[in-house]
Amino acid sequence: MGTIAVPRHADVVVVGGGVMGLSTAFHLAAAGVERVVLVERDALGEGSTCKAAGGVRALFSDEINIRLGQRGLETFERFGAEFDTEIDLHQVGYLLLAQDAATMEAFERNAELMTALGLQARTVDVAEAARLSPLISTEGLVGGLFSPRDGHCTPESVVQGYARAARRAGATLHTGTRATGIEVEDGAVTAVHTSRGTIATDTVVCAAGAWSREIAGWVGEDLPIEPLRRQIVVTEPVPQARPDTPFTIDFATGFYFHAEGPGLLMGAPESTDSRSFDLNRDPAWLDDLADCMQRRVPSLADVGIRTGWAGLYEMTPDHNAVIGRSETVDGFLYAAGFSGHGFLMGPAVGEVMRDLHLGKRPFVDVAPLHASRFAADAGRPELNII
Repeated sequence: MGTIAVPRHADVVVVGGGVMGLSTAFHLAAAGVERVVLVERDALGEGSTCKAAGGVRALFSDEINIRLGQRGLETFERFGAEFDTEIDLHQVGYLLLAQDAATMEAFERNAELMTALGLQARTVDVAEAARLSPLISTEGLVGGLFSPRDGHCTPESVVQGYARAARRAGATLHTGTRATGIEVEDGAVTAVHTSRGTIATDTVVCAAGAWSREIAGWVGEDLPIEPLRRQIVVTEPVPQARPDTPFTIDFATGFYFHAEGPGLLMGAPESTDSRSFDLNRDPAWLDDLADCMQRRVPSLADVGIRTGWAGLYEMTPDHNAVIGRSETVDGFLYAAGFSGHGFLMGPAVGEVMRDLHLGKRPFVDVAPLHASRFAADAGRPELNII
């Protein structure tokens, strides 16, 4: 971790060293912003990024999310060449499973929207769902939605790639450095206080994930974000699992799995949500997971667990991110609240934050994701969240 004092001055301070903050720092520095300083209280990616399931997709119900996911996919596809870092990208597709007509109708609309935006997505019948993901039991299913370009990769490698690229572009990254406050004078940001000193600056980008609400509160902004614990396991080898198994999601329960080496990575919601920063693994959740497995992949009921961990989603009321610039404090920007899909959008959102800072029009209009939408009762529900 970093051991030196932070710089006394910066043009932009990015708070948060996950994929969102690192992508933002890289894009700012690469665009010529000279003094970009990122502060992260722990190690890079330590918050939520490196605890993610690694899914990358454009399979969303909200057009803005589809465009952000599509842009992210394009970056991940060329990441190895552009950032000299292999990320173990497997474009095996995403498969959402439906067990009622209403869900299938929503999937039909989803497929039509994605097709209109230039992406491949199609609904599938039960037989095709079983062909695509042969480990599943089809009991109770009526069909599914398949997006073949999507898949999964390794979050830790993405973090490393962005960190190296940000440093090469001129950004300075300070780990082991906790942001402790933001100074505001006459309605404008003037400094960021950290555990290693104060940085004079007129711009702060809050990219602190589930911890963003506290940081925004320092400048009087209310970002309605709360943590939600999610747990993941990786199994012992599963001989019958194919390496081209899609990222498969049982939409009714939120249970999901994808191939992970010789085994499977699996996750599911907890029967009782833990909306706190507690990252202790709850053994009772294994019963929740077992119930989901018995329902959808009963042939795996006796598979052993090799490892597991817990991480945090950063939830908003409509399961959509908050992205924008404060309307009351000059120089405070934010990108947080991605509700479980932040990792895959990091590449695209870094571009957006660069453009918001530079006063340019981003490739997608993110104005509807401004935090003010909640006060205006203008939420944008994202349905494809697990």
